[in-house]
Amino acid sequence: MKLFAGLEDILKTDEPLAPYTWFGIGGRVDYLLEPKTPAQLQEVVRRCRENDIPVRVMGGGANLLIDDAGVKGAVVRLCAGEFRESEFTETGLRAGAGAEMRRLVLRCVREGRSGLEGLTGIPGTVGGCVRMNAGGAFGDIGNTVESVTVMNSEGETFTRYRADLAFAYRSTNITAKFILGAEFRLEEDDPQRILKQVKQIWIYKKNTQPLASRSAGCIFKNPRGMSAGALIDEAGLKGKRVGGAYVSEKHGNFIITEPSARASDVLKLINIIRETVYKRMEVYLELEIEVW
Repeated sequence: MKLFAGLEDILKTDEPLAPYTWFGIGGRVDYLLEPKTPAQLQEVVRRCRENDIPVRVMGGGANLLIDDAGVKGAVVRLCAGEFRESEFTETGLRAGAGAEMRRLVLRCVREGRSGLEGLTGIPGTVGGCVRMNAGGAFGDIGNTVESVTVMNSEGETFTRYRADLAFAYRSTNITAKFILGAEFRLEEDDPQRILKQVKQIWIYKKNTQPLASRSAGCIFKNPRGMSAGALIDEAGLKGKRVGGAYVSEKHGNFIITEPSARASDVLKLINIIRETVYKRMEVYLELEIEVW
């Protein structure tokens, strides 16, 4: 293809996106690109900008629902080459946007580095986790971030340091289109102590969340001082089904998808949950997942 001539090794056209998401549903995209270096990403950004092609960024697909009709334009996944690399430093860990959080947590255990164990059981990649300040009851990723390297829509790269970063509940003040990587501040600790904590967190989540099922993690943000899962449970919605999607019996804030599910099933179920909870508790649930 002339548009992406010379980039054929990182390009797929008319690509189904369902296999790239944890829900396992969704339509196709015109162009799927997986650059391996910042220079390749800059070239992709330049060509898309000059040809008025809209660009979306996908991480590990763990917090994402894609419409059955798919999306137009290009989707960029920073999941290959340099973007998957990580290395320990004197003060912590440097990781590319495509490094998987679950693997990093285990590496930190082996190396005796403490700080990321609160992310145990949380899916996704560094880029997506930093973008949404992923975390939970055991801590958020923003607590350990020292710096973030980003690229804007013009292809310019720069680094933002801790003093200039603001992390809030499931959000940050990072507005640049692409997160290329991040550095985390970690402390040296006994590997056995870290492992014990990781196991405790994992057992807790395994007992309270449907980790073995197809889901995108928590669907809604917790309203201030409340639990979205508890509100959904109180509304009697556990087990509620639309087509091939249903509310988890284990945790009300998880929607499980079966192989027959469609994105429209999940969207309808989301609307039912929102309307029911608002009608009964007068609380409006805000989405935590991203919908394309």
